[in-house]
Amino acid sequence: MTADTPLSGRLDDDDYPAYTMGRAAEMLGTTPGFLRAIGEARLITPLRSEGGHRRYSRYQLRIAARARELVDQGTPVEAACRIVILEDQLEEAQRINAEYRRAANETPETPA
Repeated sequence: MTADTPLSGRLDDDDYPAYTMGRAAEMLGTTPGFLRAIGEARLITPLRSEGGHRRYSRYQLRIAARARELVDQGTPVEAACRIVILEDQLEEAQRINAEYRRAANETPETPA
């Protein structure tokens, strides 16, 4: 297999649904029930294989791991999911603000 095969691109893709529910739960040190619960709370929406099995991406596993940290600290699952969603929204807003600031600093000033 060469480096430019379609598979090599998927291996680097954070959004590629490479992990089964069992493997994802094992990697997170949790149960499949926890993954179902955060799915029901709409924190993550796993893709489905042709056979209907849930598949998770690395990005989704990072989000699930953050939710698990909060749950392990005593936060109810629904509240943990809401916190993670808000953290993600804040991070995105900060990224956009940084882009706007960078663009504003690069724009040459016009004389008044």
